[in-house]
Amino acid sequence: MAPDQPPAGGPAEPDRPRLHIDADWKRQAQEEKERLGREVEQARARPAPGPASGPASPGAAGAAAAAAGFGAGAAPQAGEGLPPPSFSTLVQTLATQAAIFMSDQADPETGLSLRNLDLAKHHIDLLRVLEEKTRGNLTEQEKGLLETVLYDLLMAYVESAG
Repeated sequence: MAPDQPPAGGPAEPDRPRLHIDADWKRQAQEEKERLGREVEQARARPAPGPASGPASPGAAGAAAAAAGFGAGAAPQAGEGLPPPSFSTLVQTLATQAAIFMSDQADPETGLSLRNLDLAKHHIDLLRVLEEKTRGNLTEQEKGLLETVLYDLLMAYVESAG
């Protein structure tokens, strides 16, 4: 990271942290959103092989998994890189974990159910912490993504726990 610059109004105070402003993040976030949108459309276009019994909430679990690029049969291939770290990737990773723990999906190695509502709730709570700690610092798109994912997961959790 480049050395931090003092604010335009004068030198930084020694006891206050200096801010580094990355002006390129909005472009990167938009590119990530467009890339994920294309991946979701491609995932919808091809038939998804999978077990007969799907997730408890196909809407939240399927959408979160597809949005994160981890849908059925979407394991990374050799030569494919991981998505760049971003706010949306973080949200989608936590959402995917919560959705998996609410599903009736079985571990492919053991055959045991991955369903664990305590872990699902924990991941939802982590997203709530993220929402609280980033309040006022998100773009409208990031805020919308987080609100939508939290709402969908909470509704799926209520349905799964009920």
